[in-house]
Amino acid sequence: MIPGPARQFLVQRAQRVRKTAVRLARPLTEALVTGAPDPARPRSRRLTPRVPRALGLLPFRTIDLVLLGDLALTLILFGGGLSYLQTQAAAAGSLLDQEGLMFAALTFSLPLALRGRWPLAAWRSAVLLIPLGLVVSRQLLGGIPYTGSVPIMYTLVVYAVAVRCERHITVGVWIVSVLGAWMIHPDSTAFVTGMVTASVLFGYNVRARRLAAGLLAQEERRSERALAAQAALEERARIARELHDVVAHHMSVIAIQAEAVPLQASGDARRLEDGLREIRALSLSAMNEMRRVLGVLREGDGHIDTAPQPGLGRLEELVDTARSAGLDVTLKLIGDLAGLPTAVSLSAYRITQESLSNAMRHAPGSTVSLKIARYGAELHVQVTNSAGHRSSGTPGEAGHMGHGLIGMRERVSVLGGKLWVGPTGTGFAVTAILPIIEDA
Repeated sequence: MIPGPARQFLVQRAQRVRKTAVRLARPLTEALVTGAPDPARPRSRRLTPRVPRALGLLPFRTIDLVLLGDLALTLILFGGGLSYLQTQAAAAGSLLDQEGLMFAALTFSLPLALRGRWPLAAWRSAVLLIPLGLVVSRQLLGGIPYTGSVPIMYTLVVYAVAVRCERHITVGVWIVSVLGAWMIHPDSTAFVTGMVTASVLFGYNVRARRLAAGLLAQEERRSERALAAQAALEERARIARELHDVVAHHMSVIAIQAEAVPLQASGDARRLEDGLREIRALSLSAMNEMRRVLGVLREGDGHIDTAPQPGLGRLEELVDTARSAGLDVTLKLIGDLAGLPTAVSLSAYRITQESLSNAMRHAPGSTVSLKIARYGAELHVQVTNSAGHRSSGTPGEAGHMGHGLIGMRERVSVLGGKLWVGPTGTGFAVTAILPIIEDA
């Protein structure tokens, strides 16, 4: 009986030996039987030129220069090896027939023609064919039993395996190559080991650089997609601000008009009809602006809406709409406002529109002072409203706590300006300073 501690020690040793055997067997098994190379990289256009029109009847449209080079080198090695074997056979007076010499020369060169598309299959065929060719060449050659074409062919095949296969498969190829060289010709083991090692290291280095370049390209594509998504989000935010400005302003005016018109008409059918006509005109204006904004979302063919954006040129129209809703608006313009950049003019218009909309909603009937002035390279927008006839909380504050304030701050931030929003006395004030940038 084996004592308990000794039995446990033997079991642990057996497990370690089994794990070591599995680790050694895996690269050998995948190299010889189960392994597969990575897909071939697409050739550059320089290496795959198009077939000339004069050769248009060929079944292929491009010429793979790498494959063509492998085939040419295969023929050169075959011809050179066959010539060398024939010379040695004639010198030795061998009775070997021509077919046997051709077979030996073919086994020493054929795997090279397969390495471009099937590198692992090319190496496996070399491992099988080289010993068969040695049966013939050993009778003719003294010393090293193979021709000079074998090292060239085998080095290129091993390089192709190292470039296209995973590391453990390449390790298995290296082990089999070294063991095979030792069994075939022990004196040349050191030479073959150095040759195969150099080929493996060079091929692995090329593979590592290609993988790194592929990962870098993937990261660049991922970054481009992230930037595109960010741009889409920014565009959606811009459209949301536009929609908010349009809906908040026009719907506020329409709601106030719908409430005030019956009171103002006092049973007068004509005044009621005029009021309803004005409400209809405001509704159509709101619908047209919403169509323009939503059209950007509907158009998937890359078409860009070229309709002009509103600006300070429509300021009088905006003020008239606010007055028709019951606000007492005083407008004061200072400086030349005609030559403002589009972005500055649009932002000033939207800030004014949002401020008037808040006054309509939260301080109906209030007195509004609107001042827009250009001082050098800055545009100042100031909108101040009183408490109104029936204030709902702090005038204007409720509206500014939502999308209105966010939209204002974003517009001013994009231009690098400043914004102040808050109560003043019994009313509310909005002050914005927008830098005038010519290319804005």
